[in-house]
Amino acid sequence: MIRTLLLLALTVSAAAQDKVEIDNAWVRVLRVKLPPHAKIAMHQHPATVTVFLTDIHEKITAADGTVRNLDRKAGEVDFNEANKLAEENWSDQPLEAVIIELKLGAPKSPPITLDPVKLDAEHHPVAFENDRVRVLRTILPPHVKSPMHEHPHYVVVYLTELHTSMKLGDGRVVDNPRHPGDIAWRDALKHQTEQMGDKTAMEIQVEIK
Repeated sequence: MIRTLLLLALTVSAAAQDKVEIDNAWVRVLRVKLPPHAKIAMHQHPATVTVFLTDIHEKITAADGTVRNLDRKAGEVDFNEANKLAEENWSDQPLEAVIIELKLGAPKSPPITLDPVKLDAEHHPVAFENDRVRVLRTILPPHVKSPMHEHPHYVVVYLTELHTSMKLGDGRVVDNPRHPGDIAWRDALKHQTEQMGDKTAMEIQVEIK
Protein backbone atom coordinates (compact mmCIF):
# COMPACT_ATOMS: atom_id res chain seq x y z
CA MET A 1 0.00 0.00 0.00
CA ILE A 2 2.78 2.43 0.94
CA ARG A 3 4.67 1.53 -2.22
CA THR A 4 1.52 2.17 -4.31
CA LEU A 5 1.01 5.60 -2.74
CA LEU A 6 4.66 6.47 -3.30
CA LEU A 7 4.45 5.50 -6.96
CA LEU A 8 1.26 7.55 -7.32
CA ALA A 9 2.95 10.59 -5.78
CA LEU A 10 5.91 10.24 -8.10
CA THR A 11 3.57 9.93 -11.08
CA VAL A 12 1.69 13.09 -10.12
CA SER A 13 4.93 15.02 -9.62
CA ALA A 14 6.30 13.79 -12.94
CA ALA A 15 3.13 14.99 -14.71
CA ALA A 16 4.16 18.60 -14.16
CA GLN A 17 6.60 19.77 -16.82
CA ASP A 18 9.03 22.61 -16.07
CA LYS A 19 11.41 23.62 -18.84
CA VAL A 20 14.15 26.21 -18.35
CA GLU A 21 13.95 28.51 -21.38
CA ILE A 22 16.43 31.22 -20.31
CA ASP A 23 19.04 31.36 -17.54
CA ASN A 24 21.39 34.33 -17.32
CA ALA A 25 22.66 36.90 -14.81
CA TRP A 26 19.26 38.60 -14.53
CA VAL A 27 16.56 35.93 -14.81
CA ARG A 28 15.71 32.27 -14.94
CA VAL A 29 12.67 31.72 -17.14
CA LEU A 30 10.58 28.56 -16.78
CA ARG A 31 7.83 27.24 -19.02
CA VAL A 32 5.43 25.37 -16.73
CA LYS A 33 2.84 22.90 -18.03
CA LEU A 34 0.40 21.08 -15.74
CA PRO A 35 -2.16 18.48 -16.91
CA PRO A 36 -5.77 18.62 -15.71
CA HIS A 37 -6.08 17.96 -11.94
CA ALA A 38 -2.34 17.35 -11.56
CA LYS A 39 -0.41 18.62 -8.55
CA ILE A 40 2.97 20.21 -7.90
CA ALA A 41 4.47 19.48 -4.48
CA MET A 42 5.61 22.24 -2.14
CA HIS A 43 8.36 24.28 -3.81
CA GLN A 44 9.76 27.80 -3.73
CA HIS A 45 10.53 30.67 -6.06
CA PRO A 46 12.33 33.98 -5.68
CA ALA A 47 10.38 37.08 -6.75
CA THR A 48 8.64 36.28 -10.03
CA VAL A 49 6.64 37.69 -12.91
CA THR A 50 4.19 35.13 -14.29
CA VAL A 51 2.62 35.36 -17.74
CA PHE A 52 -0.36 33.04 -18.17
CA LEU A 53 -0.55 31.42 -21.61
CA THR A 54 -3.82 29.63 -20.84
CA ASP A 55 -6.73 30.24 -18.50
CA ILE A 56 -5.79 29.17 -14.97
CA HIS A 57 -7.95 27.68 -12.22
CA GLU A 58 -5.64 26.47 -9.42
CA LYS A 59 -5.64 25.66 -5.73
CA ILE A 60 -2.60 27.28 -4.10
CA THR A 61 -1.39 26.08 -0.69
CA ALA A 62 1.13 28.29 1.12
CA ALA A 63 3.88 27.01 3.42
CA ASP A 64 1.74 27.89 6.46
CA GLY A 65 -1.17 25.81 5.15
CA THR A 66 -3.23 28.75 3.92
CA VAL A 67 -5.26 27.85 0.84
CA ARG A 68 -6.47 30.20 -1.89
CA ASN A 69 -7.87 29.96 -5.39
CA LEU A 70 -5.94 31.38 -8.36
CA ASP A 71 -8.11 32.27 -11.35
CA ARG A 72 -6.51 34.04 -14.30
CA LYS A 73 -7.24 34.49 -17.99
CA ALA A 74 -4.76 33.78 -20.77
CA GLY A 75 -2.58 36.83 -21.33
CA GLU A 76 -2.80 38.14 -17.77
CA VAL A 77 0.32 38.89 -15.72
CA ASP A 78 1.07 38.48 -11.99
CA PHE A 79 3.94 39.59 -9.77
CA ASN A 80 4.80 37.66 -6.59
CA GLU A 81 7.47 38.20 -3.98
CA ALA A 82 9.60 35.19 -2.99
CA ASN A 83 7.32 32.44 -1.69
CA LYS A 84 6.86 28.74 -1.04
CA LEU A 85 3.76 26.96 -2.29
CA ALA A 86 2.08 23.81 -3.59
CA GLU A 87 -0.24 23.86 -6.60
CA GLU A 88 -3.15 21.82 -7.94
CA ASN A 89 -4.78 22.32 -11.32
CA TRP A 90 -8.51 22.27 -10.60
CA SER A 91 -9.41 22.62 -14.27
CA ASP A 92 -10.36 19.93 -16.77
CA GLN A 93 -7.90 21.59 -19.15
CA PRO A 94 -4.08 21.65 -19.08
CA LEU A 95 -2.46 24.89 -18.00
CA GLU A 96 0.64 26.62 -19.28
CA ALA A 97 2.47 29.63 -17.87
CA VAL A 98 5.82 31.40 -18.16
CA ILE A 99 7.50 32.08 -14.80
CA ILE A 100 10.24 34.72 -14.85
CA GLU A 101 12.36 34.42 -11.72
CA LEU A 102 14.23 37.60 -10.83
CA LYS A 103 17.75 36.95 -9.58
CA LEU A 104 19.05 38.78 -6.53
CA GLY A 105 22.19 40.84 -7.08
CA ALA A 106 21.64 41.08 -10.84
CA PRO A 107 23.47 43.88 -12.66
CA LYS A 108 21.44 47.03 -13.24
CA SER A 109 20.11 47.72 -16.71
CA PRO A 110 21.50 50.79 -18.47
CA PRO A 111 19.26 53.88 -18.39
CA ILE A 112 17.08 54.63 -21.42
CA THR A 113 16.21 57.95 -23.02
CA LEU A 114 13.75 56.98 -25.78
CA ASP A 115 11.01 55.51 -23.59
CA PRO A 116 8.33 53.66 -25.64
CA VAL A 117 5.71 54.40 -22.96
CA LYS A 118 6.25 58.14 -23.49
CA LEU A 119 6.80 58.02 -27.25
CA ASP A 120 4.10 55.50 -28.17
CA ALA A 121 1.81 55.04 -25.17
CA GLU A 122 -1.10 53.76 -27.28
CA HIS A 123 0.81 50.64 -28.25
CA HIS A 124 2.89 50.22 -25.06
CA PRO A 125 0.55 50.36 -22.03
CA VAL A 126 2.13 49.52 -18.67
CA ALA A 127 0.60 46.38 -17.12
CA PHE A 128 2.65 46.52 -13.92
CA GLU A 129 5.63 48.36 -12.44
CA ASN A 130 7.66 48.25 -9.23
CA ASP A 131 11.27 48.89 -8.21
CA ARG A 132 12.55 45.77 -10.04
CA VAL A 133 10.55 45.46 -13.26
CA ARG A 134 8.27 47.28 -15.63
CA VAL A 135 5.85 45.08 -17.57
CA LEU A 136 4.52 46.34 -20.91
CA ARG A 137 1.59 44.84 -22.82
CA THR A 138 2.68 45.71 -26.34
CA ILE A 139 -0.20 45.84 -28.83
CA LEU A 140 0.67 46.03 -32.52
CA PRO A 141 -2.17 46.57 -35.02
CA PRO A 142 -1.54 45.47 -38.61
CA HIS A 143 1.30 47.36 -40.31
CA VAL A 144 1.80 49.83 -37.45
CA LYS A 145 5.29 51.30 -37.23
CA SER A 146 6.67 52.40 -33.87
CA PRO A 147 9.08 55.31 -33.41
CA MET A 148 12.70 54.52 -32.62
CA HIS A 149 12.78 53.64 -28.91
CA GLU A 150 14.85 51.86 -26.26
CA HIS A 151 14.40 49.07 -23.74
CA PRO A 152 16.60 48.02 -20.83
CA HIS A 153 17.37 44.28 -20.61
CA TYR A 154 14.08 42.44 -21.03
CA VAL A 155 12.16 39.22 -21.53
CA VAL A 156 9.53 39.00 -24.27
CA VAL A 157 6.62 36.55 -24.14
CA TYR A 158 4.65 36.41 -27.39
CA LEU A 159 0.92 35.96 -26.84
CA THR A 160 -0.09 35.77 -30.51
CA GLU A 161 1.35 35.08 -33.92
CA LEU A 162 3.64 37.97 -34.75
CA HIS A 163 5.88 39.03 -37.62
CA THR A 164 7.83 42.25 -37.24
CA SER A 165 10.74 43.89 -38.95
CA MET A 166 13.08 45.55 -36.47
CA LYS A 167 15.42 48.35 -37.49
CA LEU A 168 18.16 48.47 -34.87
CA GLY A 169 19.97 51.54 -33.59
CA ASP A 170 23.02 50.69 -35.71
CA GLY A 171 20.94 50.55 -38.91
CA ARG A 172 20.71 46.76 -39.23
CA VAL A 173 17.28 45.29 -40.05
CA VAL A 174 16.20 42.06 -38.34
CA ASP A 175 13.29 39.88 -39.46
CA ASN A 176 11.38 38.67 -36.40
CA PRO A 177 8.67 36.02 -36.99
CA ARG A 178 7.21 34.54 -33.78
CA HIS A 179 4.58 32.04 -32.65
CA PRO A 180 2.20 32.17 -29.65
CA GLY A 181 4.07 31.12 -26.50
CA ASP A 182 7.54 31.92 -27.84
CA ILE A 183 9.94 33.47 -25.33
CA ALA A 184 13.00 35.63 -26.00
CA TRP A 185 15.69 37.44 -24.01
CA ARG A 186 17.03 40.73 -25.31
CA ASP A 187 19.94 42.72 -23.98
CA ALA A 188 19.29 46.47 -23.74
CA LEU A 189 18.12 47.46 -27.19
CA LYS A 190 17.38 50.47 -29.38
CA HIS A 191 15.05 49.72 -32.27
CA GLN A 192 12.11 50.67 -34.44
CA THR A 193 9.44 48.04 -35.07
CA GLU A 194 7.15 47.56 -38.06
CA GLN A 195 4.31 45.05 -37.77
CA MET A 196 4.23 43.07 -41.01
CA GLY A 197 1.13 40.97 -40.33
CA ASP A 198 -2.54 41.53 -41.17
CA LYS A 199 -3.84 40.80 -37.66
CA THR A 200 -3.26 42.62 -34.37
CA ALA A 201 -0.35 41.06 -32.47
CA MET A 202 0.34 41.18 -28.76
CA GLU A 203 3.35 40.51 -26.56
CA ILE A 204 4.39 40.96 -22.94
CA GLN A 205 7.72 42.73 -22.35
CA VAL A 206 9.22 42.36 -18.87
CA GLU A 207 11.86 45.06 -18.53
CA ILE A 208 14.55 44.57 -15.88
CA LYS A 209 15.48 47.72 -13.96
